[in-house]
Amino acid sequence: MRHFQLSLYFTLICLIAAFLFGGVQAAILALILGILEVSLSFDNAIVNASVLKKMSPLWQQRFLTWGIVIAVFGMRLVFPVLIVAFAAEISLMQVIEMALTDSDRYAQHLHDAHPFIAAFGGTFLLLVAFSFLFDEARDIYWLGRIEQKIQKLGKIDAIATTLALLLLLITYRVVPTLHQQDVLIGGISGIFLYGLVSSLDSFFESEADDQESTADLIKKGGAISFIYLEILDASFSFDGVIGAFAITRNIVIIMLGLGIGAMFVRSLTVYLVNRGTLDEYVFLEHGAHYAIGILAVIMLVSIHTHIPEVFTGLIGAVLIVLSVFSSIRHKNAISTSPH
Repeated sequence: MRHFQLSLYFTLICLIAAFLFGGVQAAILALILGILEVSLSFDNAIVNASVLKKMSPLWQQRFLTWGIVIAVFGMRLVFPVLIVAFAAEISLMQVIEMALTDSDRYAQHLHDAHPFIAAFGGTFLLLVAFSFLFDEARDIYWLGRIEQKIQKLGKIDAIATTLALLLLLITYRVVPTLHQQDVLIGGISGIFLYGLVSSLDSFFESEADDQESTADLIKKGGAISFIYLEILDASFSFDGVIGAFAITRNIVIIMLGLGIGAMFVRSLTVYLVNRGTLDEYVFLEHGAHYAIGILAVIMLVSIHTHIPEVFTGLIGAVLIVLSVFSSIRHKNAISTSPH
């Protein structure tokens, strides 16, 4: 339980704040939003853990401290406001006033920005999934030969970016003309940011300049990985913010509720790293990346056709449960096989 102590304290603070803000009903709504956020984010936690385990203990701690401030106030409050201001071409102060005094209008503006958000998140998450599928260093296969054949595509230069651009262009062609520009800008932004962060990460991993100490390289590499995790969190959180308006229109309650969920997801990430869960359940990372790949496609499709969040969450949950069972069977097969 020690891994979740900070999350429990944070939850208590958020629920008290929600109660003081809007009474028992507000506290209950915040709790419901927190539970929904956690239940739909297991794949996020697993992928986070695969990155976090390579980071130093200092940056792991910063992921919980600095990261939660960015996740709650940045990604779930400030960034949606910035998107509405950009999309609706109105000032930040007007958007903040609108969010606090006319939540229905704010929700509509945020919904109108969905094509940009979904295109950004969809392309970014696609590249996250592709980076795993096409990783030539991977030697454990959940789907056997099928996965091995997919992995071989990684030998083709820029295959991941090419496929992401192809899916973006298909999306661009099928969405209404009104949304095409938003889709194109959002999608290219997602591809650009993923390319930038992964390139910087690769640079610091391979940097061998004698003038720079190993400690300095670790700091820079940790910072890049931290930024990557925050962008990954943003890609997951945007649709959650929009979906939360189906439960409540109050942005303060939404921020508190989704903040509770974000904190538990981060604690779960650290727990998975410290327990060595990804090493014990060898197919768990596979299930999470497949779930993220499907989520990315669903985000792109959702620009044209509404897809319930429950459906998206169920697919992720099923894939993760199946990967856990497969991992247990794999472990049992190894333990019972003759040496």
